[in-house]
Amino acid sequence: MKITRRHLLQGAAFAAAAPSLGAATILPVQAQKATEEPVWRHALSLFGEVKYPAGFKRFDYVNPDAPKGGSVRMISIGTFDNFNIAVAGVKGSIAPAAAMIYETLMARSQDEVGTEYGLLAESAAHPDDFSWVIYRLRKDARWQDGKPVTPEDVIFSIEVLKKYSPMYRSYYRHVVKSEKTGDHEIKFTFDSPGNRELPTIVGELIVLPKHYWEGSDSQGRKRDISATTLEPPMGSGPYRIGEFVAGRSVRLERVKDYWGASLPTQVGQNNFDEMRFEFFRDNLVALEAFKADQADWIAENSAKQWATAYDFPAVAEKRVIKEEFPINDSGRMQGFVLNLRREQFRDARLRRAFNYAYDFEEMNKQLFYGQYKRINSYFEGTELASSGLPQGEELQILQTVRDKVPSEVFTTPYTNPVGGNPEAVRANLRESIKLLKEAGCEIRDRKLVDPAGKPVVVEILVQDPSAERIGLFYKPSLERIGVTTSIRVVDDAQYQNRIRSFDFDVIIDVWPESLSPGNEQREFWGSQAADQPGSKNTVGIKNPAVDALIDKVIFAKDRAGLVAATRALDRVLLWNFYVVPQFTYPFSRYARWDRFSHAEPLPKYGRSGLPSLWWYDAEKAARIGKRS
Repeated sequence: MKITRRHLLQGAAFAAAAPSLGAATILPVQAQKATEEPVWRHALSLFGEVKYPAGFKRFDYVNPDAPKGGSVRMISIGTFDNFNIAVAGVKGSIAPAAAMIYETLMARSQDEVGTEYGLLAESAAHPDDFSWVIYRLRKDARWQDGKPVTPEDVIFSIEVLKKYSPMYRSYYRHVVKSEKTGDHEIKFTFDSPGNRELPTIVGELIVLPKHYWEGSDSQGRKRDISATTLEPPMGSGPYRIGEFVAGRSVRLERVKDYWGASLPTQVGQNNFDEMRFEFFRDNLVALEAFKADQADWIAENSAKQWATAYDFPAVAEKRVIKEEFPINDSGRMQGFVLNLRREQFRDARLRRAFNYAYDFEEMNKQLFYGQYKRINSYFEGTELASSGLPQGEELQILQTVRDKVPSEVFTTPYTNPVGGNPEAVRANLRESIKLLKEAGCEIRDRKLVDPAGKPVVVEILVQDPSAERIGLFYKPSLERIGVTTSIRVVDDAQYQNRIRSFDFDVIIDVWPESLSPGNEQREFWGSQAADQPGSKNTVGIKNPAVDALIDKVIFAKDRAGLVAATRALDRVLLWNFYVVPQFTYPFSRYARWDRFSHAEPLPKYGRSGLPSLWWYDAEKAARIGKRS
């Protein structure tokens, strides 16, 4: 699966495919001013040089002779009642297969950082001030009904996605005009120059068929792109939605006359005739189905399960393969979110006290077999993570918001409390109580009350057993500082609705971060996103210093400036204690029935490469026997 920052915003597209990324730097070609004729490029890079020249035949990491055929059965956790991606963030539960029938203007290579090559578009042009971009569509690009992909489709797509999706509204907020400038050309004009990544992220736009969505269904009813639907939509990609059972399964079938099969970005990929997604309510049930050979692949997110649950005979017989794939394409923040929309969480001292109450080391020992490390940055796992004290350009950037950020940003390196033994835990709890007293709270009858005398009560909202056990481990620690704590487990639909409306006290959330952050940071931490239902600013951050630093990230003029601005943003987020950071692991864990092969080696930034880089291996499949 090709991974872009858009995928990171959407979250995991599906359980068996691991979801990389981008500020764009101009390619090393003749500089172009905004008033000059376009200089057309076959690729756009977020860092500079591109690996593959114009006219390249295929990516190095694919097998051009990979056999086509067979099927793969993958697992999705949750449910679905919608195929319309335009409203995926605010209505219904989207089927992960829905996005896989569409294509984008550009396709990312998985052995480079932040470089895209033409897919629906054959080339792109932008000036050296990044004030606009023009994409030129391929003349042979076709929808699955045979009609051509047009500029009108592209304009329709960005308009409806911005209208109905908070994520896209934030992501493309700087695109102020989209216009047809030729039979196959679309120009996107931005609200100001200098936003270096905008030409490239426009290339990530999912293109929808205007004529389809403005038409009628088989019953003669007018389609409505503002509503959920279970009518399989039409795309331009190598797969279409076949049979499905709402909430339980979806089958994708390969389009045999797919228009783009010989494109350099597509050769050697999309090899399965059929991809089937089976839905399960939780990971434990899914694992049992996998053991019974009801699915071919499973992504394992539980360290305990990975260590203890894969001891069945098929593993010992090498019919099932366990494998870890390195995560080189992104970083992450994962933590307990303290909802700032709740009055009790608006004091940073109380939020910091919650961090002192979290004993990660003991949790890691008891629940995770010591496999995890504590997260110490919002950009954990990348060079963008801050450390030590700010210096150089980073310090200069922070000086611009000095009066709006905690003083510790300049004086104290950020570190999380360390527990793991009784003495350390007691010291941390004492510090927690001290902070709570400074915030005006006090203990009455073993219960913590706020300055107004109101009990501090929190509900940790979760949706599956793995998250529940993390919450249950944290609960006694919070109760030791007097916080009345409960764990609420709800089904997937209720959980999504409560998150979208920000109706929670505490949740566990994850923000995957690209190797080159940009406009998506507004969706994560920006003030405007805090009041948009369905946004990724689940914390509810409204901080002018954070907004200013996000702008520094987005408008960085070079890589060094981007790194400095991102580290500055990281420090300010950390020292405001918006979340209680949890843990991370530098690999994606997968188990599979040994029926598949892939080209060697897998690309550095592709993780597992499933499903796009794998194929059904009939010889292996015969060796391990028929599916159950």
